[in-house]
Amino acid sequence: DAFPVDWAGTQNNLANAYSNRIRGEQAENLEVAIACYQDALKVFTFDVFPYEWARTQNNLGLAYHDRIRGERAQNLERALACYQQALKVRTFDAFPQKYAETLFNIGTVYQEAKQFDLAYTIFESAIATVESLREEIVSGQESKRKQAEEWNKLYRRMVEVCLELDKITEAIEYVERSKTRNLVEQILIRDQKTIFPPEVVTQLETYRDEIATGQAQIQNGKAENPKVLAQKLQKLRQQRNELQNRYLPIGYGFKLDSFQGSLDEHTAIIEWYILNDKILAFIATKQKEVTVWQSQTEDQQALYDWVNQYLQNYDEQKDQWRNNLGEEIKKLASILHIDEILTQIPKHCDKLILIPHRFLHLFPLHAIPINQNSENSSCLLDLFAGGVSYAPSCQLLQQVQQRKRPDFQFLFAIQNPTEDLNYTDLEVQVIQSYFNTANILKKTAATLTAINNTDLNTYHCTHFSCHGQFNLTNPDKSALILANALVADAPTKPDSERYLNLRLGETHDLDKCLTLEKIFSLKLEKCRLVTLSACETGLIDYSNTSDEYIGLPSGFLLAGSPSVVSSLWT
Repeated sequence: DAFPVDWAGTQNNLANAYSNRIRGEQAENLEVAIACYQDALKVFTFDVFPYEWARTQNNLGLAYHDRIRGERAQNLERALACYQQALKVRTFDAFPQKYAETLFNIGTVYQEAKQFDLAYTIFESAIATVESLREEIVSGQESKRKQAEEWNKLYRRMVEVCLELDKITEAIEYVERSKTRNLVEQILIRDQKTIFPPEVVTQLETYRDEIATGQAQIQNGKAENPKVLAQKLQKLRQQRNELQNRYLPIGYGFKLDSFQGSLDEHTAIIEWYILNDKILAFIATKQKEVTVWQSQTEDQQALYDWVNQYLQNYDEQKDQWRNNLGEEIKKLASILHIDEILTQIPKHCDKLILIPHRFLHLFPLHAIPINQNSENSSCLLDLFAGGVSYAPSCQLLQQVQQRKRPDFQFLFAIQNPTEDLNYTDLEVQVIQSYFNTANILKKTAATLTAINNTDLNTYHCTHFSCHGQFNLTNPDKSALILANALVADAPTKPDSERYLNLRLGETHDLDKCLTLEKIFSLKLEKCRLVTLSACETGLIDYSNTSDEYIGLPSGFLLAGSPSVVSSLWT
């Protein structure tokens, strides 16, 4: 009676708490939540409090969706009705983020009700909204990564629906749209002068500047008419994307058939994608229609158990990890059903490109055994005379294929900067003998200053033979260790942003090392190959759920090299 609005807000919060409650019977908790939301709606009406009314309708829909009591079909109908109500307020123009959230909820209901055509249409609208929101982010890569993490569930659901509708090509295109978007966009900006004709580059830069200026005006509240300006920016983005896609389609413009056309006819691709309940492997070649292999639910659980055990052994019991590696890789081959997948690759293909997903990047997939049940069992690499290589995504592969690097005469190398690697000197000497010209920074000369004073843009091959370290908690601080980085008087509590404890009793100053964030700004525009002969240089941030590929190889790909050789362990 005294504070009706606060009372309604508290009812909504109480309902949220009951929805997430751990103690008590879940069915009962959801009934209480539904009653609280309904009480909140007595005050939060469409006419007086439209925003709060729509939020509560959306929450009530979620509660009905999760409801245990009552008939399932009836509960889904009620959830749907609540979401449809919420959309009266949560429109694309007024609240695009909330609009996308509610569309996602509606699509999920249709998917669970096996109304896949309706689910497809709704998810398509939700993805279009999410991608338009992505276009508006001007605050850098981190914001885009967070947005991708939040919306990965939407792409996963869309992939599931595409498979139910037998839209295999669209399924892999949606997989691609959710993968490595930041890196793809950064490489596009980096390489645009070689991808696009000069007049197109100029036009794209004009679009970019005009969009950035307008977006800043809207965000800073300086736009005279924000709605009109927003519409104009949307039109400019559309024109820019159409122009860009004429030469190199990426993101939602990416089309698998044009990518397949760019493949060598002897190349096959296996692209994995891990859903909530199964593992997918898409198989693509130049001529053949893309196919997909799907695991059983128990395979996915087996994979999670295997990964956890592998990583635990690697981190805590190195000897056990090393001794068991052969047996463990056999188990992985069995979980991934590699023999089944290989039956879908044409016999004339002698080159294989693997595109892992999430933690699959951490394992030597090229070494997994095949034909385990036959006498002449071998490993995957033995099947492909033209070699096995890896790519973070089809889009990145498509981009680096544009980098034509015919020359391979000039070598730049870092040799044993810490002077404690036994065979490094011999390694670099042997490699040097293959090149006409070489610039070798040896031992104490191999400093960050010396690298910065070298015009790397003139070299065709870059070789780092040194210590390396991957930082899982802060991947940007992953580094190649250089001379002069060892700290004589290490601080007792070193700052992890600045210092690295590589070995017991040794502290290195990351400001004097080549970290991932420094690699991003290198210029390797004539480089054909980077080799990282250092520990853990092939590891990536597998805990990152935005599906970005974050590791030392991505830094060198962005810097300009089309190819990187790296190591998965110490």
